[in-house]
Amino acid sequence: MIQKFILVLGITAFFSCNTHSEKKTETGNWPSAKAPVAEIKTHQRILHGDTVADNYFWMIDYFKKGPDSTKAVKYLSDENTYLDTMMSGTRSFQKNLFAEMKGRIKEKDENVPTFKNGYFYYTRTEQGKEYYKYCRKKGALTAKEEVLLDIDEMAKGKSYFAATGFDISTDNKLLAFGVDEVSRREYVIFIKNLETGEIFKDRINDTEGNGVWANDNKTLFYTSKNPVTLLSEKIKKHVLGTDATSDATVYEETDKSNYIFVWKTKNDKNILIGSSATLSSEYRYIDASTPNAPFRLFQSRMKNVLYAPTALADKFLIVTNWKASNFRLMECPLDKTDSSNWKEVIPNRTDVMLSGVEEFKDFIVLSERKNGLTQLRVESLKNGQEYNLDFGEPAYRAHTGANPDYNSSVLRYSYTSLTTPNSVYDYDMLSKEKKLLKQQEVIGGYDPKNYVTERLYALAKDGTKIPISIVYKKGFEKNGKAPFLLYGYGSYGASMDASFSSSRLTLLDRGFAFAIAHIRGGEEMGRSWYENGKMMNKKNTFTDFIDCGEYLVKEKYTSPEHLYAQGGSAGGLLMGAIANMSPDLWNGIIAQVPFVDVVNTMLDESIPLTTNEFDEWGNPKNKEAYFYMKSYAPYENVEKKNYPNLLVTTGLHDSQVQYFEPAKWVAKLRATKTGDSKLFLHTNMEFGHGGASGRFDYLKEVALNYAFLFTLEGIKS
Repeated sequence: MIQKFILVLGITAFFSCNTHSEKKTETGNWPSAKAPVAEIKTHQRILHGDTVADNYFWMIDYFKKGPDSTKAVKYLSDENTYLDTMMSGTRSFQKNLFAEMKGRIKEKDENVPTFKNGYFYYTRTEQGKEYYKYCRKKGALTAKEEVLLDIDEMAKGKSYFAATGFDISTDNKLLAFGVDEVSRREYVIFIKNLETGEIFKDRINDTEGNGVWANDNKTLFYTSKNPVTLLSEKIKKHVLGTDATSDATVYEETDKSNYIFVWKTKNDKNILIGSSATLSSEYRYIDASTPNAPFRLFQSRMKNVLYAPTALADKFLIVTNWKASNFRLMECPLDKTDSSNWKEVIPNRTDVMLSGVEEFKDFIVLSERKNGLTQLRVESLKNGQEYNLDFGEPAYRAHTGANPDYNSSVLRYSYTSLTTPNSVYDYDMLSKEKKLLKQQEVIGGYDPKNYVTERLYALAKDGTKIPISIVYKKGFEKNGKAPFLLYGYGSYGASMDASFSSSRLTLLDRGFAFAIAHIRGGEEMGRSWYENGKMMNKKNTFTDFIDCGEYLVKEKYTSPEHLYAQGGSAGGLLMGAIANMSPDLWNGIIAQVPFVDVVNTMLDESIPLTTNEFDEWGNPKNKEAYFYMKSYAPYENVEKKNYPNLLVTTGLHDSQVQYFEPAKWVAKLRATKTGDSKLFLHTNMEFGHGGASGRFDYLKEVALNYAFLFTLEGIKS
């Protein structure tokens, strides 16, 4: 789940299909091959007086290590073979697409260095290498380079390798980092002596990968995970040179709905522990120089109240929704942190949502959302002067970047749009001058003037205006005949802002338009946008997306014969829902790692992250939640009717949406659907939720996705 993803049987008028008189096109030459037929084994779920047959329940056995474990893997392999056969005519095309997309990426490259505690830190990549090197230079960029970790070398011979959580000790001599070689986000933390190059014998298993050094340069705090459920359950304390199995627990979370985490404040004064669910949060803190002190409670959790503290030299700032639906900024003394001492700094605003705050010695930078777009507002702590940065495009994404130096007066931020490659700026908050440090280079040449971006609004059936961000190449004709790919997510309050993708040019240059539907369930339009797309309002997410698709057809951007949809994870739930609810609106759907077996997964607390999701989807042990989830869950709502062409992807080692959800869904669709639309399942047998770990390997899946779309459109080169 990953935040995770969901659907069921069309039993209400809500799921009545939107019909179109025109017949679907299925362009392309498909080989003749027999699709796998999954074995049916009777299994019943009986709950709240409701009996449901689950004929493919046995597919969970690889995850559960049950008797049908081998059979489950064989089914996935058979589906892969079927896909390979059916797509065999595109093999050379896929190779060309991969080469084309890879060819736009600058292979030998370096990111913009950041300064912290006397050193400049950066990563760099080399020609032909999949990974990178993590480096630093002391005092100046002209100094000698230290390669702290050579990830290219560390990943040799491994099908998957991810390193994360790099944390340098206060004396600059030790590096803690996490490694995952399976792709289930179970990291082992290692510690390296940066003076000698030695990797210490300390091994800390079953972690989130993040280590946080206390100021004594020998105590490391980290987040420990349950190896079965993968829940973050404890914050532990490791002392350099000791056996990690005896590490002390400094905090244990008893509420299985909460995620927990630990970090150090930017000014290095405090270490904080956070515990947060969808609706409430709680924090504890200690002086970073006294790692053996007990953690002090900042403010006990309050029902339906989220808050997040940020430390300045003389006070804490708090972003909170306490009596503030769109969040407000408050402050309190360093030694009096409970809510009775909170003083309002910026009030709640109905038209602006406060997302976060970046702290500096003399400034704060507020991240806000207004009219569906991000804003960065700079405020001087000395004189109170404040102003917004201007970005000047109709749809974009802007966010603060790496700003580890508390004493700096320069803000590092990133900017991108559907036509502007990712750009890193330094903004001097004293002189108000900005400097472009680096813009993503597109090899082979790229001119943004050749592409057009628009910001439109579709009207949902309940009268809500849904933003849509669109990009296409000049010459695109709005005659209803053009191919169009609509992307959506709509969960967890995650905002899908418009951003650039060099691989997307492969789509646009072949006549496709691409759009993001900013549907409810995200937070683009404020906190209420999220609240109206979760729990018992979840169906708004699906109907918003359908309304966006119908709007694009109405306005002649495309037609049902040429309209495609794509989403992953929770967005994969969205794909399953729209396939059930409005199958005639789409010629094809790409559902990536889709969360489609909502009810069964949310009933099984042994499945990783299930309990963390109750505030997002509901707990089906509650009767009302059960029947609402059952009314939209894709797996349970498969019906005997024509479906659009479908490409479904998953990963055998996925820790967030387990492989058996999309596998069961595809098996049921195969046995139930009518018509001759194509249905493919691709399982990556080596990776998990995020796909390949190398910087180019992921493009192979993009090439498969594009080949699927292009074949449906009759595009062969």
